[in-house]
Amino acid sequence: MAPAGPSFGPASVALDADEHVSRETPSQDEDDPPLAMEALRAVQILNPSGEITMPRPDHPRVLCVANQKGGVGKTTTTVNLAVALALHGNRVLVVDLDPQGNASTGLSVPHHAGVPDVYDCLIDNVPLSEVAQPVEGIPNLYCVPATIDLAGAEIELVSVVARESRLARAIAAHPEKFDYVFIDCPPSLGLLTVNALCAAQEVLIPIQCEYYALEGLNQLINNINLVRQHLNPTLDVSTILLTMYDRRTRLADAVEQDVRNHFGTKVLNAVIPRNVRVSEAPSYGQSVMTYDPGSRGATSYFEAALEIAMRGVSTGGTA
Repeated sequence: MAPAGPSFGPASVALDADEHVSRETPSQDEDDPPLAMEALRAVQILNPSGEITMPRPDHPRVLCVANQKGGVGKTTTTVNLAVALALHGNRVLVVDLDPQGNASTGLSVPHHAGVPDVYDCLIDNVPLSEVAQPVEGIPNLYCVPATIDLAGAEIELVSVVARESRLARAIAAHPEKFDYVFIDCPPSLGLLTVNALCAAQEVLIPIQCEYYALEGLNQLINNINLVRQHLNPTLDVSTILLTMYDRRTRLADAVEQDVRNHFGTKVLNAVIPRNVRVSEAPSYGQSVMTYDPGSRGATSYFEAALEIAMRGVSTGGTA
């Protein structure tokens, strides 16, 4: 019997009228930091000298970034964590498993029709090394793109032998070993997501700091438990990342507290705020790390990446 998932309800995010506004509510000065401070953060994040490094794990870490609810920051999280780790000494592969191809867009990797993509790996057994593309301007970062062909993969995989483990075998057969493999999942719990869960050792769940984001969490955790029971016994929900944190609302504080109470140390201390730079970056084919490295969004993702790297060293790959 799979362990019961978390139980969230209106009572769990009930707000007390006397509660203060978020402890992270910034003053105007904090919202607009001095140029010198912003420049210092930008240099630390872009790391042009290569002197700042994040610890590398003892063995490759394969993380599936999953949440069946759309719009919670899965792709944004995948792209920015991958770039942050790659800029600081880690070899990173991003597998875009979402037919929308947003991770490919965010890394400025071609993914128009006819480009070899993850679909070819899943359906035609094309080696992952033949479809992975280096990300321009980011050393040690590679991306396996997704094209529109992937939209039909859910149906085509139904009749394929060992359909749940196609991606796992493709990653395992890659001749080059990466420190991190991030799999960006579609907002569903279909065969593509099951492939990602079978290929991964860890699940990273981005949770939007709004009440609706909690509603589907029970189903996601239960599905992860089923995959663990029947297909991938080593799978672990290792990391929870709170995204789109609006400092102006007490609801965000309540949701944060609720998630931390249930998941404990799995929740990263770093919290990703709502930040216009994070939203703008993909339209320029960039991560926020390179688009505006001095912004609060970039700083927050840098801190989250560092925390993930430190946890991997201290716990042997899982939290």
